[in-house]
Amino acid sequence: MQLAPGGIIAWIIVGLIAGWAASSVSRGHGFGIVGDIVVGLIGALIGGFLASFFIQGSVGLVGSIIIAFIGAVILLALLRAIRGRSVRA
Repeated sequence: MQLAPGGIIAWIIVGLIAGWAASSVSRGHGFGIVGDIVVGLIGALIGGFLASFFIQGSVGLVGSIIIAFIGAVILLALLRAIRGRSVRA
């Protein structure tokens, strides 16, 4: 996955879809539209980093959404684990 300057809108759409899907699948509620986009974009970076170890080359739009979704789920799990620990302390 490459972040081209002309593809910023595509990355925002991928982030929105991945963040929304991850917050819908995970327990709890989403972080709102802006929060879901941020979670999706950061998840795309996490997923892209992890996928670079296993996948070489381009994965297309659907592959990007799937990889961003996986990264967003991982990020949400980490955020909820951290938030859960701080609430209990």
